[in-house]
Amino acid sequence: MHKLTYCLFAILLLSACKTVQDISLAPTLSDKELTEKTVDVNTIKGHIYYLASDEMAGRNTPSPELNIAARYLATSLMRYGVKPVDGLNEYFQPVPMKKITPAQSGTISFEDEAMEIGKDFLCLKGGDIDAEAEVIFLERGTKTDFENADVAGKIVVVITGLEGQNNPQQWFFAGADKLKIAKAKGAKALIELYSSAQLPWNYLVSFLNQPQTIVDDSSIESFPHIWLNASNVKAIAKLRAGNGLKAQLKIDGIKEEILKTHNVVGMIEGTDPVLKDEYVIYSAHYDHVGIGRADEKGDTIYNGARDNAVGSVTVLSAAENLAKYPTKRSAIFIFFTGEEKGLLGSAYYANHPAIPLEKVVYCFNSDNGGYNDTSRASIIGLTRTGAQPLIEQACTAFGLKAMEDAAPEQGLFDRSDNVNFAKKGVPAPTFSLGFTAFDEEITKYYHQPGDEPQTLDYAYLTKFFQSYVYACRLIGNTDRSVFWNEGDKYYEAGKALYGDGKE
Repeated sequence: MHKLTYCLFAILLLSACKTVQDISLAPTLSDKELTEKTVDVNTIKGHIYYLASDEMAGRNTPSPELNIAARYLATSLMRYGVKPVDGLNEYFQPVPMKKITPAQSGTISFEDEAMEIGKDFLCLKGGDIDAEAEVIFLERGTKTDFENADVAGKIVVVITGLEGQNNPQQWFFAGADKLKIAKAKGAKALIELYSSAQLPWNYLVSFLNQPQTIVDDSSIESFPHIWLNASNVKAIAKLRAGNGLKAQLKIDGIKEEILKTHNVVGMIEGTDPVLKDEYVIYSAHYDHVGIGRADEKGDTIYNGARDNAVGSVTVLSAAENLAKYPTKRSAIFIFFTGEEKGLLGSAYYANHPAIPLEKVVYCFNSDNGGYNDTSRASIIGLTRTGAQPLIEQACTAFGLKAMEDAAPEQGLFDRSDNVNFAKKGVPAPTFSLGFTAFDEEITKYYHQPGDEPQTLDYAYLTKFFQSYVYACRLIGNTDRSVFWNEGDKYYEAGKALYGDGKE
């Protein structure tokens, strides 16, 4: 008994000594050296091989496998010493979602025109409806357009997107804002006229006219939001003219199923008595697209090693390092659900933050489609914030070149979780694997069953992870501004968020 007590005491003493030793290293080693002490290729491989294994069945939202992935991430944070955030259930933030099955029937009719759901129009949001109302056309549906019109009790018709936007992904976000205004001003429904050579109508129908997973926001989901094919020139001209035109809107057979899914969130308090009240978010999505059409080998599991097990493990690496060697600023680590369903987890968090966003000075997201250049890291939004020199320094230190988005035509900044923070005003670039173009080397893995752990270059990933963690340390410790560069389209949103500004 005495011998056992002695052994236990010795183990506890050694553990305490190791903890003291780790803490004492922080003031004596540089941020680069502290980075090197935790980023390990075998740890990286172990995480990725688990999260992107066949047993995880592609981590679809929702799925039992996604829940297992969430638990794995949470217990990893626990093992590293990352703390839960007050107000959350352990490390989990519930994200209310629901699955919407499209209507069985629906028509928009006016004068001698009759348009059918699934063929001529799609219902993006809203439940069953049977209503007749006057039509009012408001051009792009900007705030000014709405301010100058009486839309109460009317069907509002606008053009998709805003001036200068040519990406359907951007149109989704712009449409969500128009929807909120239209509902708040008492409209009956919002119809957007859709026309895009980039994403033709038949492709849009095949993508959207099937069950969709969305955030369960009862404040707007009951309000009809419709995209109408603008190819019928005669009918569209009548809608645009208005002139007291009345339209009948009938949609029937929409079904809803409530879903349960979670963001995973943890935090580490900063070491500086003042700067610890400022937070940096380190984020990635952990879901993928699940099981789908078989490839030429008969593989149906879309493992999502690049997209986004790599991103998730990048953030895990930052969590391990900052838990062991905290920075001056506090750190929040977030793994988002539902990114592949439309950035749902990050949208929910941005609207329901565990830490007020005005206390968050930066969001450093990590998301990936693939890579074709192992000499670089691609940072989507690198040149848009004051952290650019810090990120470049970190990449250079580990033999990589930090590069801005090489495929601006893809609209990547507005296609990942970072944008939900940028729209609120938080400076938020995305750290991605190196690419020079969205070429065949990218597309052969992007959302394909072949995106598996054994296809990755782990020597390159080690440099990539080291660069990210080192950049996290520099951003967490810097005295310089990491605010938006003046003139950026989110600069004014940032000034509004922070009040006295961080610029």
